[in-house]
Amino acid sequence: MTSAGLTEEQKRFYDENGYIVCRGLLPADEAKALRREAHDLADRLVQFRNINAAWATIQHTKTVVQHCHDVQFYSAMFSRLIVDPRFTAVAASIIGPNVQLHHTKMFIKPPEKGAPFPMHQDYPYFPHQRNTMIAAIFHFDDAPVERGCVRFVPGSHKLGPIVVSTPDSSLPPEQYPIEKALPCPARAGDVVFFNYLTIHGSGINASAEARTTLLVQMRDPTDPPFRRTHESRGQGMMLAGIDPSCCTTKALEPSGEVPAIAAGKM
Repeated sequence: MTSAGLTEEQKRFYDENGYIVCRGLLPADEAKALRREAHDLADRLVQFRNINAAWATIQHTKTVVQHCHDVQFYSAMFSRLIVDPRFTAVAASIIGPNVQLHHTKMFIKPPEKGAPFPMHQDYPYFPHQRNTMIAAIFHFDDAPVERGCVRFVPGSHKLGPIVVSTPDSSLPPEQYPIEKALPCPARAGDVVFFNYLTIHGSGINASAEARTTLLVQMRDPTDPPFRRTHESRGQGMMLAGIDPSCCTTKALEPSGEVPAIAAGKM
């Protein structure tokens, strides 16, 4: 993988399936250094606050996942990573030349008790008018099935937004069992890109090693959110290109409901 972005074949795969794995986007030594940086950050954070982010619907499992929003404000290594041309070229292949940051989030699934993520779409948390939002998961260590790798329902982005009524906006497990989703195992240095409408989740880390990732959510800067939600300190930073709107793109309904047709209620 170079800074040239996705090939035509990779673009077709992404368009059809709603995700793509970029193998070896980072060399092993860089991934290892970033893993160490992530764990050092977690060690510092626990001295100041609780960083467990296990979902409400799986609290009964007694599992844990450590997290941190906006990691680029805690370490320059992460600041450099999210503007790395090897990364932004792929994002631009999907979104277009102008790539704007929505937020970042580090996750560490501890060994043997790393919490699962129920199946869900990202759409309910920050719906946008044109659905240009994508996510990327940097893998800083290997993520085989037993470490709770991400799983997808290929092509599910074509369903559009799905109405949900669970407290955490996850999908009903009886309709979307995580065991039926396609595992997407990854190696250290791999980066997975996916549409925010693609149904995804991940299993428990039952292995003896931690699973360490960085999630980056991005969008076209001219794609307005339906409402002000999930705002973050780093939101609006340009990772590639420019913001043609000069930061004038605002939420369509600052405090209101998402229109019915946009929420899949029609």
